[in-house]
Amino acid sequence: MLPQHTVDAVAADTNSSIIQPHQSCHRFTLAEIQSATNNFDVKLVIGRGGFGNVYKCKHKIGLVDQVALKRLQTTSNQGAREFEAEIEILSKLRHGNLVSLIGYCNEGNEMVLAYEFMPNGNLQDHLRNNGTDLSLSLSWLQRLKICVGAARGLDYLHTGTSTQQGVIHRDVKTSNILLDANFDAKISDFGLAKVGPINQTKTSVSTLVKGTFGYMDPSYFFSGKLTRKSDVYAFGVVLFEVLSGKQAVDQSIDEEQWSLAVWAQEQIKIGKLNKIIDPRLIGQISKKSLKEFASIAAQCLHNQPKKRPTMAEVVVKLDSILLQERNSTVSVGDEVKFYSRLTHFFTAEHHLAVHLGQLKKFSLHELQVATDNFSKTHILGGGGFGKVYKGRLADGRLVAVKRLREERSSYSEVQFHTEVEITRVHRNLLKLLGFCMTQTERLLVYPYMLNGTVASCLKDRSETQAVLNWETRERVALGSARGLAYLHEHCNPKIIHRNVKLANILLDEEFEAVVGAFGLAKLMDYEDTHVTTAVHGTIGHIALEYLSTGKCSEKTDVFGYGVMLLELITGQRAFDLARLENDDDVMLLDWVKGLLEAQKLETLVDADLEGNYVNDGVEKLMKIALLCTQGTPLDRPKMSEVVKMLEGDGLTERWEQWQNQEIMQQEISLEQVSSPDD
Repeated sequence: MLPQHTVDAVAADTNSSIIQPHQSCHRFTLAEIQSATNNFDVKLVIGRGGFGNVYKCKHKIGLVDQVALKRLQTTSNQGAREFEAEIEILSKLRHGNLVSLIGYCNEGNEMVLAYEFMPNGNLQDHLRNNGTDLSLSLSWLQRLKICVGAARGLDYLHTGTSTQQGVIHRDVKTSNILLDANFDAKISDFGLAKVGPINQTKTSVSTLVKGTFGYMDPSYFFSGKLTRKSDVYAFGVVLFEVLSGKQAVDQSIDEEQWSLAVWAQEQIKIGKLNKIIDPRLIGQISKKSLKEFASIAAQCLHNQPKKRPTMAEVVVKLDSILLQERNSTVSVGDEVKFYSRLTHFFTAEHHLAVHLGQLKKFSLHELQVATDNFSKTHILGGGGFGKVYKGRLADGRLVAVKRLREERSSYSEVQFHTEVEITRVHRNLLKLLGFCMTQTERLLVYPYMLNGTVASCLKDRSETQAVLNWETRERVALGSARGLAYLHEHCNPKIIHRNVKLANILLDEEFEAVVGAFGLAKLMDYEDTHVTTAVHGTIGHIALEYLSTGKCSEKTDVFGYGVMLLELITGQRAFDLARLENDDDVMLLDWVKGLLEAQKLETLVDADLEGNYVNDGVEKLMKIALLCTQGTPLDRPKMSEVVKMLEGDGLTERWEQWQNQEIMQQEISLEQVSSPDD
C-alpha cells in the first residue's frame, strides 16, 4: 500500500491547467479528422496504447503532409487530464528531440491529438525485432545516436530551456521514444508529465504514483515524491534495453532475469558485462564504449536519487562515447575533385588565395627527400588528419610535415584549408612555413618543435625523458593563454581553436609554449556570440554547452584551457578509463572536484614532481582552472583576463566573487534538505 500522503495527492493531479495551449497548436474539427482517417478506418491503425489507437492520415491535414493521430478511447484509463496535459506541454515546448504536436480535436465525445508522423516507429519495436526483419535492426552507432537524442530531449524538458517551466516526463520508456526518417530520437507521450517552475525551492512534487512497471523509480514508488531523477532512473533502464535488446520486464524468461534493471546491475557486479550485450551488436562495440555505456546506465539506476547524474551530464557522457566510436569507424565520403572544392573555398569561405601567396609552396619531391619518402622511422605522431613526420630541408632546417591521409574526406580537406588560413604571427602560435598540393597529396610544413608536445612530457613521456618541472608548467600555462587570447581578441575574424589540450601545445627549444593543431578551428565574426557546428574535439576537454547544443564560442576554448591547467597540475589525462579501477571519475574535472570536496589536496599534484613545486603557484592555477570550467559560459573569464590573473592581477577579486556566489547557492540548497534532490 502506498503512503497516505501519496494517495492524498490525487487532487493535485486534477488541478487546472498550468500551461495554456500555444497559438501554434491548431484546433481541428472532427470532420477534418474523420476525413483524414476515413472515419477511423482500422486499416490505418499504426499503433495501440493505454490512451487508444494511433492512426496514420491517408492525406494531408492542415498544412502537414504526414500526420499521426492519437485517438482517446472512451474506456481509456488515462482520460481527459492526460489529453489536456499533452496539449499544455507540447504546444509550448519546441525541441528537435521532442515530437511536435501539430494540433488537436476536442469535439463531442472525441479527443484526438495530431503529431508529426514518425516513419521509423518507436525504439521498442526495433529492439524487440528478433532479427527476421533486417530493416528493423539497429547498429551500435544508430543506437548511440538515438540515446544521445533522447537524452537531449529530456535535458531540455528538465532545464526548462526557452521557458520558465520545467517538465518531468514520468513515463520514459523505449515505446515513447519515436524515430524520424533519419532515425533521430523524439520523446513522445506527455500524458503523465508534471510541470513546475524550474527555480522553485521545493525540488520534489508529491503526486499519485503513475508510470510503467520496470521503469519506475523505486524512490518515487515508495515515497510518492517525483523528481527529475525519476526520469533519470527510467532512462537508465532504457540504456540497458538498448545495450541488451531485452525488455524492461520479461516474465517469459528465468525469474532472476525478469527485471532488466536488477539483472543488468548484477551482471556488472560479478564482472559478466559481456552477458548483457545484444548478440546483434557483437563485433560493433569497443571495450571502452561498452564499459563506459554500462557505467552510465548503472549510475542512472543508483538507489539514491542524489547520486544519479543529471540528464545534462548523461548527454555529455553519451556524446563522448558516440564521438569516439565515430572516430574509430570513419566512413570516407565520395571523392570530389580537389580543385573544385578549392574554388568554392576561395569564393565562399575564407579567401584562402590571399594566404596561399604568403606561404612557400614546396614540391612533393622536396618533402619526400626531407622525410626519407615518409619513412615510418620519421613519424612524430598522428591523428584524424593523418601522420606528422620529422624532416630536414635542403637548407638544413628541421621541419614537421603534416600529411593528409590518403583516404580523404571532404571534412579533412576543410581542415587542410583552415590550417592554411591561420597564418597569424605570434610568439605562442605555431607558424605555418608552407604547403604542398598535388592531385594526390596535401601537406603542411611547420617548424620542428625540439621538445615535442606538453602531453608527451607528462604521462606520455619516455622513461629517459626528464620530468617537466613546475616552473616550466607555469610558463606553459601563461604562454598558451597568451596565444589563445591573441586568437580570440586580436584576429579578425576571431578564431575558436576547438581542441585546446596539452597534446596540441608544443614546446620549442627554449621550452616556450606554442599553440598548434588548428585543423578544427572555426572563424567567427566579432558581432556573433557563437557559431553552430558539428561537435568535434577531444573527450574530457569539450564544454557541456557545446556537446549539448553544437554551439561553440571563445568560452568553449576557455573551458578546454581550464581542463588543460588541471592536466598540468595533476599530470593526469583529461579522460582516463584507468581511473575506473579505483572507482574514480574518468573525467579529470570531476575527479579533481571530488578530491577537493574530500580535502585530499596532497593527492592532486603530480607525484612525478616529488614535492618540487610552489604551493602558491598550484593554488593559483587551480583557482583559475575552476573559474575557467564553470558550467555557464558567461561566468568563465576571457582568455585575456586569464593572462592577467596568471600575471598576478585580478585573481583574488574574481575568486572571491565566485566564492560568494557558491555560498549563496549553498544557503539556498540548505532550504531543500528535507526534499529529495532533483
